[in-house]
Amino acid sequence: MPIRIPNKLPAKAQLEAEHIFVMPELRATTQDIRPLKIAILNLMPTKIATETQLLRLLSNTPLQIDVELIRLDTHTSKNTSKEHLLAFYQPFSDVKGKRFDGLIITGAPIEHLEFEEVGYWGELCKIMDWSKTNVTSTLHICWGAQAAMYHHYGIGKVLLGQKISGVFPHKVVPNDTLFFRGFDNVFYAPHSRWSSVDVDALKACPAVEVLAVSPTVGIHIARAKQSNQLFAFGHMEYDANTLAQEYVRDIAKDPHTQVPANYFPGDDPQNPPTVTWRAHANLLFSNWLNFVYQETPYDIA
Repeated sequence: MPIRIPNKLPAKAQLEAEHIFVMPELRATTQDIRPLKIAILNLMPTKIATETQLLRLLSNTPLQIDVELIRLDTHTSKNTSKEHLLAFYQPFSDVKGKRFDGLIITGAPIEHLEFEEVGYWGELCKIMDWSKTNVTSTLHICWGAQAAMYHHYGIGKVLLGQKISGVFPHKVVPNDTLFFRGFDNVFYAPHSRWSSVDVDALKACPAVEVLAVSPTVGIHIARAKQSNQLFAFGHMEYDANTLAQEYVRDIAKDPHTQVPANYFPGDDPQNPPTVTWRAHANLLFSNWLNFVYQETPYDIA
C-alpha cells in the first residue's frame, strides 16, 4: 500500500525517485477504495495447483483482490474435471466485455510446437490484443511470455537441446526499477522449460527492456516500454515441491533426465528441496499489484 505524506514534505521527491509508493494528502483525502479486479487465464494442465500458487502470491498484500478465472472457448482441458471448470472458470466469451485491473497469462507445456500449430493460438492472440485495451497491466509467465513476445513484437523462441530445470541466481538491470523494490542484489528463481526467447532479437527490440537476467539461463523478466506489460520467463510462482514433481514425471519418461540445478541439497533427489525464491516471489507479485493499484483508474469502465 502507498504511504500518505504531506504534499510539500521534502522527502516526497526522493521517495518518488526511489519508486516508493507515495500518496499526497490531497489525493488521499479524495480517494475512494475498491477491490482490484485480477483475471487469470490458466493454460496449465495442472490447473488447481497453478491456481493455488498464484492465489497464494496475490493474497500477500493488504489490497483486496477480486479474482476471475478464465478458460478458453476453443480448448477443453483434458487434465481438469469438467465440473471444476464449470464451477470456477468463465469462458473468455463471457468476460470479453469486462475490464480488469490486471491479467495473468500462465505458461503451457507445449514448447515443442510452433505457435501457429497450437490449437487455440487464434483465440489466445485475440485475448492478448483484448488485454491491451481492457486490462491495466498484464503479467505473462513462461510460455505465456514467449507467446506474447512473438505475437506483439515478432520475437520468436528457440528450442533448447536440453531442458532448463532448476533454481538460478539473477541480477536486476537496472537496479532501481519499481517492480524490484526491496529485492537483494542477487535473487533466485525457478526455471522449467525446453525453449527460450530469442535473446538477440529481444535485446534488439526498441519496444522492450530487460529487467532481470541470469548468467546461466539468460533473460528472466522484461517489460514493454510503452505499455504495462510484464514478461517473466521463469516460474517465481512455483511451490517448494513443483520442480521435484516435474523431475519424477520426467525421469519416468527418460531415465537420463538431469537433476534440477541448485534445488536438492547435494543434488540428491532423496533430500527435501531447498526453497530460495519464496521471499522474492512475494515481493515481485506485491510490487506488481502495487503498480497496478497506482496505475488503474478508480472507475474501471
